[in-house]
Amino acid sequence: MPPPDLFASFSLLIYSLVWTMYSADMGKPTNPVPDLLPGTLYLLILRTLRAGPLHGYAIARRIEEASADGLQIEEGSLYPALNRMLVKGWLAADWGLSETNRRARFYRLTQEGRKQLEREADTFSRLVIAIQRVMRTV
Repeated sequence: MPPPDLFASFSLLIYSLVWTMYSADMGKPTNPVPDLLPGTLYLLILRTLRAGPLHGYAIARRIEEASADGLQIEEGSLYPALNRMLVKGWLAADWGLSETNRRARFYRLTQEGRKQLEREADTFSRLVIAIQRVMRTV
C-alpha cells in the first residue's frame, strides 16, 4: 500500500484533472453556434463569393444570413483566411467604398478560386456522406 501522503497527492491530482475537464461548462448552456469543421471556412468563403465581389464584413454577414444565423464567422478567423486565399491565388482584391462610404477591400473569385470551390465542395460532400454512414451504423 502506498504511503498516505502519496495517496493524498494522487487523489488531489485526479480531483484536479476531473475538475479541469468538467468545470469549464458546468451549469452553463452550450454554445448554440457550432464550431466550423477544419477547412470549411475556405469552402464557405469561396461559395459566398461565387455570387460576386464582397468586402470582409459583408462576407461574414452573408454566411450568417444564409445559415439562418447558424454560423458565425469571427473577424479573427475571417481576415487571416482571406489573406491566405489571396496568397494561394484563389481570390483577388481591390479597394472600394462600402455601402456606408467607408474604404473597404472587396474580394472576388479568380479562375483558380472557382476550381478550388469545386474541389472543396466535392471533398466536403464526401465527408458529409462518410459522417452520415457512421451516424446510421454506430
